Amino acid sequence: SKAMSSVETIYNFVQINNRIATSGQPTVEEFSDIKNAGYDLVINLAVPSSKNALPNEKEIVESFEMQYVHIPVIWENPTLEDIQQFFDVMNHNAEKNAFVHCAMNMRVSAFMYLYQRIYQHKDDQEAKSNLTKIWTPNETWQNFIEDTLKRFENRSLA
Repeated sequence: SKAMSSVETIYNFVQINNRIATSGQPTVEEFSDIKNAGYDLVINLAVPSSKNALPNEKEIVESFEMQYVHIPVIWENPTLEDIQQFFDVMNHNAEKNAFVHCAMNMRVSAFMYLYQRIYQHKDDQEAKSNLTKIWTPNETWQNFIEDTLKRFENRSLA
């Protein structure tokens, strides 16, 4: 069993299921907790200029022998390329325990909502519950969510 207590204190931590967790920006020490909780893969959706970003995050994560993937998502302009890259990483690493973070867990909660709708065939209410724990998407992000669902809708019909 994973030592969950230590990671639950990370900023805006949300456990999605027993394989995926999300949060805002972890500290150096918290990456140690993430490793100890059994995660193999860290995905970062923040940009280098994001609040509390760690300039050497890749080195930190790899020093704990976890895989690191950085998909910098521009807050004012999330793109279909960004979400496609995220889906690809999640799907190619389906057997791994993934810890996904950004600065505040706002980008991530929207991406994870879309992943749950499109690839895990969760109904809207269930998928949205993890999103609304963090925020209500603004107009830019609401449009992005709708555009993404439209683009992938044939795949999201279970």
